[in-house]
Amino acid sequence: MSHADIELLAINTVRTLAMDAVQAADSGHPGTPMALAPLAYALFHRHMRHNPADPAWPDRDRFVLSVGHASMLLYAALYLSGYDLSLDEIRNFRQWGSKTPGHPEVAHTPGVETTTGPLGQGIANAVGMALAERTMAATFNRDGHPVVDHTTWFIAGDGDLMEGVSHEAASFAGHQGLGKLIGFFDDNRITVDGGTDLSCSDDVAGRFAAYGWQVLHVADINDLAGIDAAIASARADTARPSLVITRSHIGYGSPNRVDTSNAHGQPLGVAEVALAKQALGWQWTEPFTIPPEVLAHWRTARERGANDHDTWRRRLIAYAAAHPEDAKEFGRRTHGDLPAGWESALPKFDKATGNVASRVASGIVLNAIAAKVPELIGGSADLAGSNNTTIKGTPTLSRTRPDGRNIHFGIREHAMGAVMSGMSLHGGVVPYGGTFLVFSDYMRPAIRLAALMNRQVIYVLTHDSIALGEDGPTHQPIEHLAALRCIPNLTVIRPADAAETAEAWRTALKHRHGPTALILTRQKLALLDRERFAAASGLARGAYVLSDAASPAAVIIATGSEVHLALDAQAILQAEGIPVRVVSAPSLELFRAQDWTYRDSVLPPGVPRVAVEAAHPMSWHEFVGAGGAIVGIDHFGASAPYTRLFEEYGLTPAAVAHRVRKITGTVRG
Repeated sequence: MSHADIELLAINTVRTLAMDAVQAADSGHPGTPMALAPLAYALFHRHMRHNPADPAWPDRDRFVLSVGHASMLLYAALYLSGYDLSLDEIRNFRQWGSKTPGHPEVAHTPGVETTTGPLGQGIANAVGMALAERTMAATFNRDGHPVVDHTTWFIAGDGDLMEGVSHEAASFAGHQGLGKLIGFFDDNRITVDGGTDLSCSDDVAGRFAAYGWQVLHVADINDLAGIDAAIASARADTARPSLVITRSHIGYGSPNRVDTSNAHGQPLGVAEVALAKQALGWQWTEPFTIPPEVLAHWRTARERGANDHDTWRRRLIAYAAAHPEDAKEFGRRTHGDLPAGWESALPKFDKATGNVASRVASGIVLNAIAAKVPELIGGSADLAGSNNTTIKGTPTLSRTRPDGRNIHFGIREHAMGAVMSGMSLHGGVVPYGGTFLVFSDYMRPAIRLAALMNRQVIYVLTHDSIALGEDGPTHQPIEHLAALRCIPNLTVIRPADAAETAEAWRTALKHRHGPTALILTRQKLALLDRERFAAASGLARGAYVLSDAASPAAVIIATGSEVHLALDAQAILQAEGIPVRVVSAPSLELFRAQDWTYRDSVLPPGVPRVAVEAAHPMSWHEFVGAGGAIVGIDHFGASAPYTRLFEEYGLTPAAVAHRVRKITGTVRG
């Protein structure tokens, strides 16, 4: 058998595995894997530097299948290359407990670099990976010792490029000049509803050229030499990211489904699978057949990967000999360990601090710890001055200053969120990004995926309530706290003063398995007298008794700026002889994670509760119970000074005290 014959057989094996797996599952997307099999072969077998025996090798190339519904393309390439993915897992595609879910999931399937499926997100993740690679290279590489030197690849489809996040991310990548980012656009011209001409007539090449990308073309995806040539050109241009536009035919090989939307998201059917195999010259009738010579051919990737990995190890050993301290720091950061003693840099706030907004306190904390935690890299979606996200004395990260730590994401909240996820997935950096809380809606899909992937990403979300005042209801978050708290694995922290803000940053940096949202005020907050009230370290447990009373008749639970309302209400009630406990509850997620002994010690069973928060009340029903009350806001705000808004909407100490009297039976009406 000639080399060309074995290559064609290797490519067709990807196609038949995709057809068979989707048919066995009776669901899935066979058409794109059938079309893109030559590209997967070229990347995994010829061009990517990867080691199937060690998918976490730090200097490996990263591959992102942004068109995540074509997951069988990736699973076939991983299995055939020799990753820890058995043929039985391919047979169990989309089944309970398998390593081959309907869309790729990072940390679930060996070799999968990110969770994709919501279209466009993968492109932005890839941008984040390429950005992290460049900043790590600028930080650690020394003359003659390139310990960080790899490429990020992605495959995107029409749907990816229709999604707005692809515009945001591609514009940012072009501006940054990410020359080691190489993407492929699968121009198959088919969507679920029919041809792309139903909804789109974009000039993709012109669009990406305008972003500052190098645009290349492969007229026929089956042209391996053309793919090789395009990749060579992409690698040669180190000043720009590259997009290779590849023409393909969805459902390639299927006589009756090729170039139709029917090949997109449903099994071909037993008869059509047989016809497609016949058209491809496939000699085997048994599903999931892997010719031995094909498996042997694909599995040479393991030897190449091991050799590449060994070459890098030798470079790392030489690097450690020449630059031992840098090598030690590189190891710490790639392992994700925080530097020893970093917590000593956390600032201590006292009376001299005065009244400060928690967003200002956050900026003070960030700058205090930045020198001790160099992996902290981030910025804002064009609101750095408002979000207080600038690390002072350090440059802006750019194509000319790849060692910079301040990122200007531009007015691109969605891309910012997804790029940060990509940075975290790459490793070696802890990304943070800021915007107003109300604009977290723009980045919610990225936040959700970061939570699904358990990535350490820190969101700095300021202007946290109607208390931002005069900007009015378009900028005043109402439902956002509740909506964020509904996302599994996301830790939401709303500190009550500067001291709690410092503890919030401490918690976010130590919380490695999931994202954290810091919810911060625009308005100034008084620094709580920690000699009178409990220490802010209680924040780590989510909620703690801030101010107690003997045999309390009720418990007031509050977060953020409303903790101060709760304390004032406590004073009013105390003067009336009604003892009340005040609980600061900056993080409901952290509190839920505590054992019941601690939770009952903070919120004693049988004691009536009132929750106070300038936000939608839906978060609080489980904590106040049937006999409790919630002081919140379930309607849009208005444009006015925040003190007037709080008065108009009943967010006052007097209103809170009245609710306590009602639930304790000390007042009627």
